[in-house]
Amino acid sequence: QVQLVESGGGLVQPGRSLRLSCAASGRILNLNTMGWYRQVPGKERELVASITSGGSTNYADSVKGRFTISRDNAERTIYLHMNTLKPEDTAVYYCDADLCYYSDHDTPICQRHYWGKGTPVTVSS
Repeated sequence: QVQLVESGGGLVQPGRSLRLSCAASGRILNLNTMGWYRQVPGKERELVASITSGGSTNYADSVKGRFTISRDNAERTIYLHMNTLKPEDTAVYYCDADLCYYSDHDTPICQRHYWGKGTPVTVSS
């Protein structure tokens, strides 16, 4: 099976920085667009940033200029560098991937929005 495993979340003071990582593993045929979403209780999950396999990026207006998404295709890993963090950045951050993988029966399956389990980020003094 395919796994997306996030790491790097935690408690950080306002104005500080944090880096999230998401590593994909398993019988992956190809990884297309990957991204980070976040969600707070009672609200819908929202896109934070995304990056294509070619390196094109897209950001939510609320994080432009503060967050940077990057990607290491060889390691099947994406990163989210978060600078100048604000209390409103507090959320559970989820890794997302559009990908194709081999099933247990060696059948290629393509899926949009394959999710990790999330990593919590708390910005508080």
